[in-house]
Amino acid sequence: MAGLADALGVKRPTLLYHFPTKAHIVERALEALLVEQAAFVLARVEAQRHPIDRLYAQLCAVHEFHRGREERIVFLSQAIAATSAGRVPEIIAVGNRVFEAHRLAAAELLRRGIEEGSVVPCDPDAVIAVVRALVDGLLVQRVMNGIELGPVHEFVWDHLLGPLKVETEES
Repeated sequence: MAGLADALGVKRPTLLYHFPTKAHIVERALEALLVEQAAFVLARVEAQRHPIDRLYAQLCAVHEFHRGREERIVFLSQAIAATSAGRVPEIIAVGNRVFEAHRLAAAELLRRGIEEGSVVPCDPDAVIAVVRALVDGLLVQRVMNGIELGPVHEFVWDHLLGPLKVETEES
């Protein structure tokens, strides 16, 4: 902590006042990363009108946000596991709550799209769950195996999301 305080140009007691443990620093860093990610992704999502386009924008934007910087999320995940072991379920629950409102809104937009005829009838909650699994799982695959996600995104569009989109005059 003394070394970190020196590097930040603050006194150790000041650092410890704001961050009593290493776990507090790691948790705050993860929170800051997720806030930055949310702003980046939501800007891409909000640029789309059709609910299917919004889901695809979300998938691509999360991966774009982390491209070349995947080690940050891996490091923070490992650091939380190492420093906050007893709080991991709590930290995960907070993250889930942050993004739950977005997931509920996306599912509602799909339901409205189905009612309006711009989305093929489907289970909106299942679609959201699949997109969430793809967002997280593909990020892990890129970290672990270095796979290029462009072809995977194209496959997801061509075979999963694109076929759910009904073109209307408004879309």
